[in-house]
Amino acid sequence: MTEKTLKQDEIDALFEAARSTSPEASRAEVRARVVPYNFASAGQISTDQLRAISMLNDLFARNLTHNLAAWLRTRFQVNLVSAEQIQFNEFLLRIPEISYVASVRLEPLGALSVLQLDLGLAPPIIDLLLGGDGKDGPLRELTDIEESILGSVIEIVCRELTIAWQQVGLSFSFDRRQMQAQVARIISVTEKALCLSFEIRMPHSSGLLNLAFPAVVANTILRRLTSDWGRRCRHTSETRRRIEAAAQRIRFGCALQLPTVRLAASSLERLAPGDVLALDLDASALAEFRVGGLPLHLARAMRHGPRRAARVERPVPGGER
Repeated sequence: MTEKTLKQDEIDALFEAARSTSPEASRAEVRARVVPYNFASAGQISTDQLRAISMLNDLFARNLTHNLAAWLRTRFQVNLVSAEQIQFNEFLLRIPEISYVASVRLEPLGALSVLQLDLGLAPPIIDLLLGGDGKDGPLRELTDIEESILGSVIEIVCRELTIAWQQVGLSFSFDRRQMQAQVARIISVTEKALCLSFEIRMPHSSGLLNLAFPAVVANTILRRLTSDWGRRCRHTSETRRRIEAAAQRIRFGCALQLPTVRLAASSLERLAPGDVLALDLDASALAEFRVGGLPLHLARAMRHGPRRAARVERPVPGGER
């Protein structure tokens, strides 16, 4: 047998390897990975919960967009802006001095949540419902009649919330309008609430719709979303491919129509076949290509062989994508 003599650098390498695998070295490595814990972050929404909440409220925003746009007969866009857990006191500080605040009852939990709507949205909505053009108005408190009209809009919001949130077994019902001094009695100011914020855009106005849920409701929602609803939404890649292929075969109702114009009743009273009805539109005005009742593009009516066609010119500003 031949003996191998180690050089000094090889001996040093062996000792270094032995030290790196010693218990002391392992404990030092563990200590290096330890980071301070921030107790203020306890109970915060996880990534999976936030994804489930966003999907649920995107459904609510789409439904409210379509239904209120049809009811008001104007462009009405709702988008989810944020979902977060903050102290209710912080939510109260975000409410403008002049604002519409209401309590909403949640069943079967028997709890109350808070709904806040920017009053800048009230004048155009009320004007549309009274037969106007939906023009913006001064920021002021509502009259009793205006408050009653806006209450019907809040009831529609609660109905759409119930439809979207049926996955977690909650129903929403409009309770009553609350004065801002009374809102702090609905939820404790130190309680961590689930707060949702939606942006509402109309042709002549925009504002926010905010919702705040107490902790007992928020915890119930988050548990049900992650355990039941979230698990059902997971599909294999093959299932997703089949869903996408099936969705591409869906047929939507489409229309090519000119923008809305106003005509005097006298011009419509004696209409007969062959009459020419002059519209208050420029001869080069483009028509709107609508899909499912929503404006998508501006287009020009064309002929393609023996069939009618539409040549897309450009997207409708602020329209659906």
